[in-house]
Amino acid sequence: MTVMDDWVTAACAELDLGTAKVPVPVVLDLARDVAHQVLRPGAPITAYLLGLAVGRGADPADAAARLSALAATWPVELGADPADPSAV
Repeated sequence: MTVMDDWVTAACAELDLGTAKVPVPVVLDLARDVAHQVLRPGAPITAYLLGLAVGRGADPADAAARLSALAATWPVELGADPADPSAV
C-alpha cells in the first residue's frame, strides 16, 4: 500500500464511506487539469464538485472527463501570462 492508499482508506473510514473504490488517478488528473488550465485553488473545489456529482449518481470517469474538457477550453484571463506561475 502507498501513503495515498492509506490516507484514502483512513478518510473513507472516518467519513463512514466503507471501502468504496475511490478513483484516485481520475481525481488527481482532474485536479491537475484545473490547477494548470484554470487556477490552482480551483482544483480542490472542482474535486469537491466531482464528489457531489458522483454522490448524486454520476459516473466518476465521465464527470471528470467533462470537467477536464471544460478546463481545457477555459479562456486565459486578459493580460495574464500563462507561463507566469503567479498568474494562476
